[in-house]
Amino acid sequence: SRIGLPTVFVRLTGCPMRCTYCDTAYAFSGGSNMGITQILEKVASFHTHYVTVTGGEPLAQKACHELLEALCDAGYSVSLETGGAMNIAHVDKRVSVILDIKTPASSEEKNNLWSNLNHLKSTDEIKFVLCNRQDYDWAKQKLEELKLSQKCPVLFSPSYQDLKPTDLAAWVLEDQLPVRMQLQLHKILWGEKPGV
Repeated sequence: SRIGLPTVFVRLTGCPMRCTYCDTAYAFSGGSNMGITQILEKVASFHTHYVTVTGGEPLAQKACHELLEALCDAGYSVSLETGGAMNIAHVDKRVSVILDIKTPASSEEKNNLWSNLNHLKSTDEIKFVLCNRQDYDWAKQKLEELKLSQKCPVLFSPSYQDLKPTDLAAWVLEDQLPVRMQLQLHKILWGEKPGV
């Protein structure tokens, strides 16, 4: 829902999952230790209203909830990108949650915490990253079986260099699915570079 809007991404280190298509393995470890005040100062230096907290898996960090609350209190429009394996029940209600549902080709399907669906708001989003036609068919089944599009917007995103966006678009149109396609705009604009 924010694609194309200038947004600051706060990438937190660490992730308990190892998705086959992960494009941020550099976030598994390393990074810089920063306190919440330092993060707020850095975010303010970009002069934008939108902030996305991502990872790795942000919820794996103990202070993530405190960071989300501080960003909201500072007046930012905040979203959280989460892999879907950790509980979102206690995420600040002002935060827009973008919840991944891991598909079979991700090799992390077994870690989907399905109870998270009960905590989604209509302003949140569900995202499927799709690697192939089998993933698409699986996601389509989950979409219908769990009535996901009645909960919040649903995004189908082709895994970069695994699934052609034109193929995914054709399937979505053919099946008239109530989903939005999501492309990784930063990769289209700047390629696969960390930090953009």
